[in-house]
Amino acid sequence: MMTPHFFNIGIHVITGSIALIIGFTMLAQAKGTPAHRRMGRIFCYFTLAVCCSAIVGTIFFRFVPVFAILSIMVPYQLIGGWRSVYTRDQGPALVDVAFTLAALVCLIVLTPTVLAFPAQAPVVVYSSLGALATILFYDLVRWLFPRRWYRVLWKYEHAYKLIASIFAMLSALVGNVVRAGQPWSQIAPSALGFIVILYVLWQLYRQDRNNNAATGT
Repeated sequence: MMTPHFFNIGIHVITGSIALIIGFTMLAQAKGTPAHRRMGRIFCYFTLAVCCSAIVGTIFFRFVPVFAILSIMVPYQLIGGWRSVYTRDQGPALVDVAFTLAALVCLIVLTPTVLAFPAQAPVVVYSSLGALATILFYDLVRWLFPRRWYRVLWKYEHAYKLIASIFAMLSALVGNVVRAGQPWSQIAPSALGFIVILYVLWQLYRQDRNNNAATGT
């Protein structure tokens, strides 16, 4: 008979595999098309299912410091990237700052437990904490930006947060499955994801620059 823990793992593995396949497929396809938007919604649904199963596993079955952090960071980045599409004209709304503050409280509450818990790869834990703190800091500071900036910045936010979610899941997968070369084998997907993010952001910048040159703005 399957225990609740293994049932939760099954959901986590299946939804995570589907989310990764969809995520990497979207990376390889044209952006901004109706197909991209449809796949994006499906990707978000499966990734949220992954996150819910991860949170259940972390709270009720097995506490692993880095996965506890990812259980906050991945859904936070996912929803933030999703919301950026809908806030590109007016900027973030009150629901966005409430979501940021809730994630910040979770980080503050979780950090002492994570740091006190023995970890096999402290560098992965510290880098994950730093990544989550950085994105939370940006999301708080952006409230000081002029409203017109959001019409440009939303694309960069959208790309960063959703691509980061894909590679954070890949990093979690490698951390669970690959035992050789730890912790560097778990850091490698994050490093690769950072390179991909830089490339995509550079492409967006070039597009904006070419569009401005064409319109004379």
